[in-house]
Amino acid sequence: MSDRITRRRALETAAAAGVAAVASPLVSNHAAEGVSSMKGRIKQSLVYWCFNVAGDTWNIEQMCQVAKDLGCTSIELADPETWPTIKKHGLTCAIAPNGMPGAPFMKGFNNSRYHEQVIEKTTNMIDACAAAGFPAVIAFTGYKWRDADDPTSGEISLAEGADNCVAGFKKIIGHAEKKGVTICLEHLNSRDGSHPMKGHPGYQGDDVDYVADIIRRVGSDRLKMLFDIYHVQI
Repeated sequence: MSDRITRRRALETAAAAGVAAVASPLVSNHAAEGVSSMKGRIKQSLVYWCFNVAGDTWNIEQMCQVAKDLGCTSIELADPETWPTIKKHGLTCAIAPNGMPGAPFMKGFNNSRYHEQVIEKTTNMIDACAAAGFPAVIAFTGYKWRDADDPTSGEISLAEGADNCVAGFKKIIGHAEKKGVTICLEHLNSRDGSHPMKGHPGYQGDDVDYVADIIRRVGSDRLKMLFDIYHVQI
């Protein structure tokens, strides 16, 4: 495939991928064909993994080119090694990954057995974002199973999961405040089990009110909800 990607090709791929939009201040890509109609009222971003794991599997240079052609300002959920390229193109990373190995939404703040690892990884990403001038890091409740990889290992109750999330975030939120980086806790749907990235059966934070209550209990402007309208509408 040519390194130069046409706007038509970019939009066809974006439509096929079904990129999810995220509510303010982080909104994923949706564009009209033709000359970019971006007015700057809404900041729009491309999600790196959507175009890097299937299909033409664009590299970061190609992603930056497409983002600029479409008038987007960000490539999000991109690993730190891609950030120099993103910045070279005058773009930002609107929200960074959490740095967890494997599926990053499985082992989260709801399970105390993973607190040490997830707090360390998230802290490191907060530091990286602060150094790069990027605003936010993603976070997840995690799966409800006591062993996130084993659905037969027993379930963490909603109350226990929420308490663990609050306790975990309170250990890290002061650092986020100091660094000026926002942690964004994402709601994910647990209804669609047809594809690993269409839904996440077992994810504990599958209710918007549940996630919002955790955020209220932590009580910091540096912990927000990542409201993904794809997952909410399922």
